[in-house]
Amino acid sequence: MRLKLSLDADKNSVLSPNYNYPLSAAIYNLLRFGSPEFSKFLHDIGFRQNGRTYKLFCFALKFDQIKISDGLINMISPKANLYITSPLIDDFIKNFVIGTFEEQKIKIYSNYRTTEFRIAQMELVPNDFISEETKFLLHSPMVLSTVRKYEDGKMVQYYLRPDDKKEINRIITSNLLSKYKLIYGKELTTDELELEWDQQYLSKHERVTKKITINESDKNSVDVIGIQAPFMLKGNPKLIKVGYDCGFGEKNSMGFGFAVPHN
Repeated sequence: MRLKLSLDADKNSVLSPNYNYPLSAAIYNLLRFGSPEFSKFLHDIGFRQNGRTYKLFCFALKFDQIKISDGLINMISPKANLYITSPLIDDFIKNFVIGTFEEQKIKIYSNYRTTEFRIAQMELVPNDFISEETKFLLHSPMVLSTVRKYEDGKMVQYYLRPDDKKEINRIITSNLLSKYKLIYGKELTTDELELEWDQQYLSKHERVTKKITINESDKNSVDVIGIQAPFMLKGNPKLIKVGYDCGFGEKNSMGFGFAVPHN
């Protein structure tokens, strides 16, 4: 299920481009109003599958009009939309809705500054039709990674780029199969998905990867690299819908991999 929150900030508000981590924290805070127990469980533990942890929700913040200046997002327009998606209707969506009615604002504490958004309106987004071949537009970068061994023997996390096609198909399929089992309580036997990036878009954009710093004001900050480009996903529509509901790729609860179908 998807929600759209219409937000209003103060005029000329400013925030860091690395807002993913503090915005995720604000979402957990809203969940806490509905259920402190579930918010704590999701934040501290989450759902475990095949040695990995999944939170089964994703979000994306879309601004009306901005300008990047001095490494900061300057909101020319105070309007923004926050999109939330999760298949956990009773545990996540209902508690999040309760939190928005209780709090009626979202505060993002980012790089030693606070940006406050007032929740002007909240609405349910109708489900889109997912087929065996669905084109998607990413509202936030998709993060996919693997571990590679370098010549010195050191194992390093490598974030996939658009031309890592075989690894992308393998990893995104494995990721969605794990999420499917968590949601439905059973395994899905299916062929590997095939992801194709929009080649016309790639040819027009010199760079489609984006680096985001997680927890930038902390000494233990981490840089992640995601891909932001339209793509076609071919395969089992049940599996594709899991990505639509939960987010595609990794770190969905940090706001990565939120996609919408488009023609």
